[in-house]
Amino acid sequence: MDKLFRKDAFNYHALGRPGKIQVVPTKPYSTQRDLSLAYTPGVADPCLAIEKNPEDVYKYTAKGNLVAVISNGTAVLGLGNIGPEAGKPVMEGKGLLFKVFADIDVFDIEVNETDTERFIQTVKAIAPTFGGINLEDIKAPECFEIEDRLKKELNIPVMHDDQHGTAIITSAGLLNALEINKKKIENLKIVVNGAGAAAVSCTRLYIALGAKPENIIMLDSKGVLHKDRTDLNDIKRQFIVETSARTLEEALVGADMFLGLSVGGVMKKKMLLSMADEPIVFALANPNPEITYDEATETRKDIIMATGRSDYPNQINNVLGFPFIFRGALDVRASEINEEMKLAASKALAQLAKEPVPEEVNLAFKVHNLTFGHEYIIPKPTDPRLIERVAPAVAKAAMETGVAAKPITDWDQYKLTLQKRMGLSNPLKRQVKAICKSAPKRIVLADAEHYSILKAAEIVVNEKLANPILVGDKAIINKMIAEYDLDLGGVEIVDPNSREMIVKRDEYAQILYEKRKRRGMTWFAAREALENKNYFALMLLETGVADGMISGLTRSYPDSIRPALQVVGKKHDAHIVSGMYIVNTKDGPLFLSDCTVNLQPSAQELVEITVQTAEAVRQFKVEPRIALLSYSNFGTVTSPLTIRQREAITILHRDYPDLIVDGEMQANAALNEEILQGSFPFSKLDGKRANTLIFPTLAAANIAYKLLMELSEVEVVGPILNGMAKPVHVLQMGSSVSDIVNMIMIAGVDAINQK
Repeated sequence: MDKLFRKDAFNYHALGRPGKIQVVPTKPYSTQRDLSLAYTPGVADPCLAIEKNPEDVYKYTAKGNLVAVISNGTAVLGLGNIGPEAGKPVMEGKGLLFKVFADIDVFDIEVNETDTERFIQTVKAIAPTFGGINLEDIKAPECFEIEDRLKKELNIPVMHDDQHGTAIITSAGLLNALEINKKKIENLKIVVNGAGAAAVSCTRLYIALGAKPENIIMLDSKGVLHKDRTDLNDIKRQFIVETSARTLEEALVGADMFLGLSVGGVMKKKMLLSMADEPIVFALANPNPEITYDEATETRKDIIMATGRSDYPNQINNVLGFPFIFRGALDVRASEINEEMKLAASKALAQLAKEPVPEEVNLAFKVHNLTFGHEYIIPKPTDPRLIERVAPAVAKAAMETGVAAKPITDWDQYKLTLQKRMGLSNPLKRQVKAICKSAPKRIVLADAEHYSILKAAEIVVNEKLANPILVGDKAIINKMIAEYDLDLGGVEIVDPNSREMIVKRDEYAQILYEKRKRRGMTWFAAREALENKNYFALMLLETGVADGMISGLTRSYPDSIRPALQVVGKKHDAHIVSGMYIVNTKDGPLFLSDCTVNLQPSAQELVEITVQTAEAVRQFKVEPRIALLSYSNFGTVTSPLTIRQREAITILHRDYPDLIVDGEMQANAALNEEILQGSFPFSKLDGKRANTLIFPTLAAANIAYKLLMELSEVEVVGPILNGMAKPVHVLQMGSSVSDIVNMIMIAGVDAINQK
């Protein structure tokens, strides 16, 4: 790992609130009555109900959506036996993935116990708290007995992900690889290098898929598992086969598949060349595979290969499995995760890889159209469809095998519930990053003599989101880079006071003068303006040196937007510009406009703001559903303000009939589907909540988004300037580093769309 990544990893875990997860109340708690309902005396009735009917624990508590991630730290991530405390960051990370990918709550539990029996008893004792148990990073062979015993002795889903996660994902890859090379699994000669938990589980699942045990050769660090070895435990003895092979090289001769769960570099080119036609190679050692992707594909053009790495095709990543497997199991209240449920997950993943991928996945991996084939046999972790394919498949398998206590009857409704749970109408942040990474743009940063700008530049460079151009005093910038140990080597610094740029200043002044000479600006005034870094940075954009521009960190919004309008100007068909914020919520993004520019827009200006905003929203692959907000609902109050809004709606309905827009309406009506359906069934919103809100005045919009920022935990991105001829965005004074990174990405998306 590079120095910057390691430094950021420490900061990621330590800064702000230490760790990665927290407990958040799900019920009101602001009044004495709320607290009385939450605890005593209100809690007594649910307690007594559960005592009478234990199944009611799922009705009155969080058990049904709560998974324990439990480890003793004896086999952590390839780091080995580092102990329970040192393993805690990994368990918290697993909890974060459960929440982010499947909306499952997690308590991570690190148990200071290596004795198998005592560990089992500890887990059994705390099991009533949870709807499921994810065992993690427990060394073999103890992990086999621990999982087997807990599965038998508990009536909730238990899974050791180190074993089964890899098995489920590689099984999906294997099914698709066989479809490509036209081989049959029952004829497949398989070599498994590694005899740990994952290798054993993979082999068992391949056998469940139809592989013949006599066709599988397994090796540990001492070589092939054969009948003459006296050092094998009970688990390894299950995989002894009759073979004269004793080494990996001998075992691979004529093999159809290699599964590596061992150490990097053990597979050599000559071994790969000795394999059968169209070999399947899953080299999963991390961080370095048993043979590198480049070496393998250069050696065999007919190879179908997967690794554990994200920088090569076909990454075997457990996050494709465990969040969605537990989601499906919890949703039908399964008593276990059985072989049929695992196979259902594998088959769902295999099928998904054969379907056209969403554009955001193409963008994330810089391809025009990712299609099923040698380099795409497994879905990508960024595919938003995973939860609605894998979870239902697992749930159905649980029902079909009789382990589901709460069967699902309406599958379409269940998929909608999953989408809503995850806010899947809004893969917005991932999508924006994916778009930026597909073609990183040159974004000029006008306030580069400031730590926040430099840190944001470091992040976007490291993540390959943009190519920043830093404007400011070169000596000061370099001093700050050194002082804060920032990794910005190779990033372009433009110093307006350098000899080269002083020459450019006259050229830029002439361009500005030609633009503004009939607006009262003299050549000398233009020359003086170019001494301002803000104007100078804008000229880099205007003359094509940069693709986008960010300013405003150290100046008021009006002082920053005025130069942008003078230098870059509005789009040719725009009469005004407008400001938009994105509020990322659990139910998807909300787009708020006009929050920054127009004080009291006229009816015609409201129309233009609405159209500009709709165009901007569509850039994020979201279909706008627009409400013009007011204190009135469809004529309940008549005032100059509501009259303007009604005039705007009349024009919008007449001139833009395909636009889903209505008003004037109150905010709760716009966002509450029950109110829309019950009170305003005639609305063009057709009973579905708005995702785009147009405010009647700047004051109303400004107050609304600032209240949201301060009083809720939603992420607010902006302000985004709509209507400009080129990508210019103005920060709020004092924006945080993450705010600046977001705005650089927005400018990048803007530039890509304009291109």
